[in-house]
Amino acid sequence: MSGMEVTFLGTGTSHGIPVIGCSCSVCTSRDAHDKRYRSSIMLQSEGKTLLVDTTPEFRLQALRANLTSLDAVLYTHAHADHFNGIDDLRVFCKHNSLPVYCKEEVAQDIRSRFPYVLHGEDVAGGIPHLDLRVLKPYEEVEIASFKVIPVPILHGKQTIFAFRIGSFAYATDCSEVPEQSLPYFEGLDTLVVGALRYWPHPTHYSVFEALAFAQKVRPRRTYLTHLSHGLSHQGLQAELPEGVHVAYDTLSLTIGGQDG
Repeated sequence: MSGMEVTFLGTGTSHGIPVIGCSCSVCTSRDAHDKRYRSSIMLQSEGKTLLVDTTPEFRLQALRANLTSLDAVLYTHAHADHFNGIDDLRVFCKHNSLPVYCKEEVAQDIRSRFPYVLHGEDVAGGIPHLDLRVLKPYEEVEIASFKVIPVPILHGKQTIFAFRIGSFAYATDCSEVPEQSLPYFEGLDTLVVGALRYWPHPTHYSVFEALAFAQKVRPRRTYLTHLSHGLSHQGLQAELPEGVHVAYDTLSLTIGGQDG
């Protein structure tokens, strides 16, 4: 695999920023970096495009990113802010079913919450047609031109997937990394990790926990995502150590070859 482009479609927490009805300094900020859709990324390489999560703003994200084709979708987990844009995948299913990769529990959620995307009768092209493919922890799978390893992490008491793709890893909604998963975050060019707020949270890393994790696995560079309105882009960036950056919507990164 040659170089890969990673684009942040959204970098906000489940509320998005600005938060409805909030007049805090971040929600009323004039800095465009503080306007955040719910968290998702797009990966592109060798003419192929892979999406991680479908947020409630997926349609707006896709338009903003000029997304015109899609080869597959990965799901980290089935919480609404990462999942509920699933219906807008229908534009990518006009000729063939779209492969969707996830853990078994997410597949069950799709079957129960959105059964029509699997078996619905489509008279006029109004529904998605998805091909569910269940991922097994730590088992590498080739998807389009990407070699993907699903890596279990904890989101509170729930086990969800981070993804390692070559020398890049994406670990949003993380509150703890099991010891067995740690080796999959070593030797990275780029780590993306969630950092919800300054103080602890039961289901997410705080900024300080995310920084401690990055210090432990030592990627070449780290980007913080899934940020709440308690964190301003400019204020947080000024506090971060060298090699750690605040991600923002529309930011694109170039990752080296698959072996880093």
